[in-house]
Amino acid sequence: MLVNPIKDGIVLDHITAGKGMELYKILGLSELECTVAIITNATSVKMGKKDIIKIDGVVKLDLDIIGYIDPGVTVNIIRDAVVVERRHLKLPAIISGVKKCKNPRCITSTEQELTQTFKLVDEETKTYRCIYCESKVK
Repeated sequence: MLVNPIKDGIVLDHITAGKGMELYKILGLSELECTVAIITNATSVKMGKKDIIKIDGVVKLDLDIIGYIDPGVTVNIIRDAVVVERRHLKLPAIISGVKKCKNPRCITSTEQELTQTFKLVDEETKTYRCIYCESKVK
C-alpha cells in the first residue's frame, strides 16, 4: 500500500482501531476538497492495531471533538513536509454540539437555539453533565 507523503496538512495518529470512520463522519471530512486517507487496523507496536487519518490540506479541525471521541489521538501538523507541531489530546473539560441532553425537562429541549454543552465531571468514566440541568452523558 502506498500513501503519498503530505506537504501541508494534518495526520491524526494513534486513533483507537475502529474509531477512524467515526471521526471521519463527525468531523465532516467527506466535505473537504483535499485528499483524505483513512488507514484502518494498521499495525502498531504501542497499541497493537490503530487507525490513522491523513488530510492533505490546511484545514481547521475541532480538537475537542476528537479528544472526546478518542482521547489518545496524536495530532501532527505538517508544513513543507515536516511535522511542525505535535499535540497529544485528552478529554476536553467542555464539549459543545456533539451530544444531546436526553432530559426532556432540560431547557435545551424547548429552546432549540441553545447549544448543547456538557462539562467533564469524571475523567475515569468519561462522564459529562449538561451545564443546564446536570443530567449525565457518557
